[in-house]
Amino acid sequence: MKTITRSRISSLILSASALLIGLASPLQAKKSPKPLKVLLITGGCCHSYATQKNVIKKGLETRANVVVDQVHTDDSSNNPPLPIYRSPNYAKGYDVVVHDECAAGMADLSILNRVLAPHRNGIPGVNLHCAMHSYRVGNHRMPTEPGTDDNLWFEYLGIQSSGHGPKEPIAISFTNTEHPITKTLEDWATIEEELYNNVQVFSTAKVLAKGFQFQPKRLAKNGNMIAAKNDEAVVVWTNEYHSTRVFSTTIGHFDETVADKRYLDLVTRGLLWSCNKLNDNYLK
Repeated sequence: MKTITRSRISSLILSASALLIGLASPLQAKKSPKPLKVLLITGGCCHSYATQKNVIKKGLETRANVVVDQVHTDDSSNNPPLPIYRSPNYAKGYDVVVHDECAAGMADLSILNRVLAPHRNGIPGVNLHCAMHSYRVGNHRMPTEPGTDDNLWFEYLGIQSSGHGPKEPIAISFTNTEHPITKTLEDWATIEEELYNNVQVFSTAKVLAKGFQFQPKRLAKNGNMIAAKNDEAVVVWTNEYHSTRVFSTTIGHFDETVADKRYLDLVTRGLLWSCNKLNDNYLK
């Protein structure tokens, strides 16, 4: 009978340990995938983007396996300069782009086409609040026609919106509770917010939530009195754009709403869904 020496036993133990480590490494790699690279673009009219950009970055990185890079301008006009859009390849190297700018006065078709270029080429998009009222070429108040320049931005979004009502609380009701984005979320009521209207909802859009708002009697800018009414509109949805996943919500005017845990949960899940990564490997 052969005698197993002490050195031989040590060698066997080391070999077994190396084998276990080798087997564990792929499992560990599966649990900790490479973080998604997120490009967050902010700036423009009517919102405190300097504050909100940091809230969104922290909220996303706390909730998901993502790294958020920020591109921001302090310009508060409705046509903010965003030099990143000088190139149609501005999103190269990123997994998703979050549009959180307010460029309601931007109607340059060449810029719009550069903004859309990455999404036409397969990079997912997330659109928050005033992004829905940006890059409106032509008459945005009337239903746009497919194939026209007026329709380009709305085709990407999946919904056309032209304006909003007064700042009043919005009751958010998830109408599709089986969707991966919404199945863990519950209805809630915001603080005072802006309910964006729906001029038209395209067939490529999938409605996830509606917002309901009581709008009291008020004086319009033209001096006419607007009667009180109950209003409703789609406030959360997904869209299929050239086989690219797009997620949007019109909620998110005030800092308090943007910082709301329920809002950040919604945006995080929408972003991961757009990247087809809404799973335990990317949710924290």
